Amino acid sequence: MLEFAQFIQQTAFFTELRGSGYVYPVILSLHMVTIALFGGMILMTDMRLLGLAMRSYPVSDVIDQFRTPKRVGFVVMITLGVLMACCKAEEYYYNDWFRLKMALLVVVGLHALIFRRRVYSRAAELDGMSSLPMGAKLAAVISLVLWIGIACAGRGIGYIEPPLDKIHAGLLSPHAVVPAVYRH
Repeated sequence: MLEFAQFIQQTAFFTELRGSGYVYPVILSLHMVTIALFGGMILMTDMRLLGLAMRSYPVSDVIDQFRTPKRVGFVVMITLGVLMACCKAEEYYYNDWFRLKMALLVVVGLHALIFRRRVYSRAAELDGMSSLPMGAKLAAVISLVLWIGIACAGRGIGYIEPPLDKIHAGLLSPHAVVPAVYRH
């Protein structure tokens, strides 16, 4: 796996992207903006399922109207995240927060598979119920915990310094001046 991370990171595309003074920061910023928008839609959907927000709106309206923007937001967020991860793949290979974030994203996928048929695809049925079933509330609580965990792990990624004695690919562009303290 380490060899694959080194290979990806050392490709010309990701080396240039990583070393760009403009493109990489734009990708990072767009990733953050997308997380905020996507996260807001997730939060509002989950809060509606818990009966804590938007109670004057039918559950089906909230779920159905956020469905397409959430899907687009998820694809954009993941695409930007993959670009950033590939730029620093070897560094992230050693980062426990990154590994936790990836594991939580896998669990989010399992959550979607488990609750899609039972809750999210039955939104119209939920509207006719006097109170939302425990399964819908459980889906919302698990979703909130997972996405909060992903956001916290994502923030943690930036606070772990890579083991510079193990990093083989350049962290900067090939033309950058690297201080002597970081040279092997």
